[in-house]
Amino acid sequence: MAADEGDGPDRSGLSGTLPIGRETEVDRILRSIDRPCDPPHALLILGEAGTGKTQLLRVAEETARGRRTRVLSAQGWESEEPLSFASLHQLLLPVLGELDALPEHQRLALRTAFGTAPDARPPEGKVLRAAVLTLLSHIAQASPVLLTVDDIQDCDRDSMGILYFVTRRLTDQAVTVLFAARGEAPPAGAPTDLAVLCLGPLSRRAAARLLDAQPGAPTGRARLDLLRQAEGHPQSVIELSRAARGEAWPSLAGGEPQQSSRIQQMSATRLSALPEGTQRALLYAAAASHHEELTTVMAALGTHDLKVWVPAEEAGLITIADGRLTFRDPLIRAAAFHRQYAKQRQQVHHDLAAVRGQNPSHRAWHLAAATIGPNESAAAALEDVATTANQEGKYFTAAKALEQAARLSAHDHDRTRRLAGALTAASNFGDPAWVRDLYALLTRVTRDPDLMCGAACALSGALSLLSFQQEAFSLLLSVSQHTPPGSAKTAFALVALATGIAFQSGLPEHRQQLPRLLDQAVRAARTEKDRCEQENWFFPELAGPDVLAALEALVSTGIEPVAHSDSALRRLTTPRLITPAGRGQLIRLMATASVAYYADVPDLCAEQFRQADELLRQQEALGSRAWTLAAQVDTLLSIGRWAEAETLIEEGLTHAVIHRWTRVEMDLEALGATLRALHGENVSDMQFIGPNWRSVSLDENRATHARMLRACGLTAMALGDWDSAFRHFRALFQDDDSPLDPFLSPRCISELAYAAQRVGRQQEAARILMEVRERQGPRPTTRMTLLMHHAAALIDDDADPEHHFRLALVNPEADKWPMERAQARLHYAIWLRRRRRPLEARTQLTAVLEAATRLRARHLAASARSELRASGVSHTPASADRLAELTAQQQQIVRLAANGLSNREIGERLFLSPRTVGSHLYNVYPKLGISSRHQLRDILLHDG
Repeated sequence: MAADEGDGPDRSGLSGTLPIGRETEVDRILRSIDRPCDPPHALLILGEAGTGKTQLLRVAEETARGRRTRVLSAQGWESEEPLSFASLHQLLLPVLGELDALPEHQRLALRTAFGTAPDARPPEGKVLRAAVLTLLSHIAQASPVLLTVDDIQDCDRDSMGILYFVTRRLTDQAVTVLFAARGEAPPAGAPTDLAVLCLGPLSRRAAARLLDAQPGAPTGRARLDLLRQAEGHPQSVIELSRAARGEAWPSLAGGEPQQSSRIQQMSATRLSALPEGTQRALLYAAAASHHEELTTVMAALGTHDLKVWVPAEEAGLITIADGRLTFRDPLIRAAAFHRQYAKQRQQVHHDLAAVRGQNPSHRAWHLAAATIGPNESAAAALEDVATTANQEGKYFTAAKALEQAARLSAHDHDRTRRLAGALTAASNFGDPAWVRDLYALLTRVTRDPDLMCGAACALSGALSLLSFQQEAFSLLLSVSQHTPPGSAKTAFALVALATGIAFQSGLPEHRQQLPRLLDQAVRAARTEKDRCEQENWFFPELAGPDVLAALEALVSTGIEPVAHSDSALRRLTTPRLITPAGRGQLIRLMATASVAYYADVPDLCAEQFRQADELLRQQEALGSRAWTLAAQVDTLLSIGRWAEAETLIEEGLTHAVIHRWTRVEMDLEALGATLRALHGENVSDMQFIGPNWRSVSLDENRATHARMLRACGLTAMALGDWDSAFRHFRALFQDDDSPLDPFLSPRCISELAYAAQRVGRQQEAARILMEVRERQGPRPTTRMTLLMHHAAALIDDDADPEHHFRLALVNPEADKWPMERAQARLHYAIWLRRRRRPLEARTQLTAVLEAATRLRARHLAASARSELRASGVSHTPASADRLAELTAQQQQIVRLAANGLSNREIGERLFLSPRTVGSHLYNVYPKLGISSRHQLRDILLHDG
């Protein structure tokens, strides 16, 4: 988890938008401004051109000015590098009017260095360094000072020598120094002990968010191509997005970069300075894909002499290692390719395709790139690429190759087959916008009923991921009525998808349609037995009666979970339905996991999801993963495997942002907030205010709405805001007390009951509990039985509370849900203590504290600790009291060490040396009453 909010830097006063994907770097820089006297007070920001160094300096300057810090800045210019003290003069120009505060000899040295004194003798270096140090110390007495110098690699050496000297001497002054330099290593002469912050590529999620922030950013396959080409380089994301604006189609070649006149202008000087032979070589390198070996490029180029690359290496444009050539800046690659004429680019692709021993996949892409108009030979080669990619689970490559093959096809039948394959692969890969584009292309060339039905399934799944559940379900209903599927595979795919959409929407009218759709699929399967199956390019993984039987079990559970989940689970786990390894096995695993989720069998659910997830990762089948993520996280949270849940949330959010799975992103955001509330860490007033939450209709995404409401309710509980907690939990049920979401809402009944008890709304909650009991029927799941007993003990005036508490705790199956059991124990202990039965209460509270410690549930631990004290248990002083004896900096160090950070990692965050961190920890141990680092976590946990 991230650091507590109070430990972070103050970002108030920032008027502009923070750099996307650089939040950690901004935090580190702002910490140095917040505490300018804490060493190290100087920081060097390193990164390639376009990685955002200058933007980070501007953020620091804006923040400093907002805090009445004096800002002095300079910019290195290559043309001024030969001029002595040019950068120093630029930096100090705003404060030259304060030179009168300096001794005369120092004042004269500065004026001489800057050429404003009549004395022509060069100033003595020692005096000049002392003069700058004195001047900055004088200024810092009035207010803190921030010095920023950008592109120090282009500053003159005299200036930087003085600034490096001064930086070492200003350790006890309110002066912060930020340097920025291009490259991956500090410039020559930089102090070896200067703290360094390296700007690497943006994460995949951050790059996608940056692309989304650009006006007119591409969507679908063009978006995915752009993100892969940009390689996380911020400026490349921005410029390639500008270049792609207005493009009718993505570029044809497999890795061919986009271009624009702006990119050409930005790179013209650096490329034009190279020898003609090197420019030609870069054209071949740019046309090659990222995975082609250097020997292949040089064979196409017609040379084996590596000297041709030397000028480009010296200019920092490329790197050559491990037999491959890499452009250090994706924009240089784009410019190197497109600055040549189209005829030359076509010839380059011909030459690369003709290299002896060329990889068949690369050859196919180069043939396609060199082709103008329909070409069956090139299309067939791409189709072969797609066949191999599909077998290896590389759906992005398969969809891309088939889409290009379709455009090169001369005949409608071939185009239709290839578009259907592309649509299937894109749906498996999980990019909704790309699916939508391919659906539009396919429906222009065919009206075949079964193809239309399969295509509609792909589009419907895409619409659901985009949060449009009503439109997605209506599309399935329409095709089932007007162009019903002829094959059993398509019919079962349709009803399984409809079941998933109905679960997400939570709308009763959707669930009511499932029996008819299932009956249609069963009839299609019976009919198909009497005839040969027709040609079908969709859903090959659904071949076999065992796979269809697994889907039938899943759909029947979706129709009536309480009544059908147990029998469906028995069918799915019988040996005869265990499918051998292959695509059918994945379907069975996902169906079994989903039914176990409905049936509240968490161990089986988690294991089946884990196995399915391994296969999905291997196959790059992100589209299928999108449908399982929320349920998988739900399950991991319920059984106390919170670290796994957190990892899955972060990984899932990355995919959701890249592929714009709107409703999946919202689900995972809500589950992430739920996890933070359960941990009792980083808890603040919960508000879901992002663009998705403002634009998406929650009424047709009730599963998402239910997860959001629970997250808000748990957060309010952790903050002690019981009115808000009750309001959020109450919203999980409608005015007539029916559940907002038929599956998720009832599982919050005990949390609603406790919030109702705290605000005196027991009767209202009791009505809802009666409704939940009625809907669960005579044989609810074990989990629901325990939750309803827990709720009854809290709010049912007609029941015996102790009887229900014992029923909620006596069943050993309750250990499967450790947090829910711990909460029931806590509430039982409170009830016991208030009836003057402290010994029994202590037994329950001890078990609660053990569970909270194991789960790292700080809020629960604090409640248990408080109740133990109230029940007469003498205890060590609360850690909050002991922490209060520490300085603010020592408290920060203790919290970071308790979270597992090393002394070096703590030092990097707080700008302290590892030795200083160790000294602080050594001094605080006696104050906290502990003897080792391992006890810090317990100190903070017991405090909550």
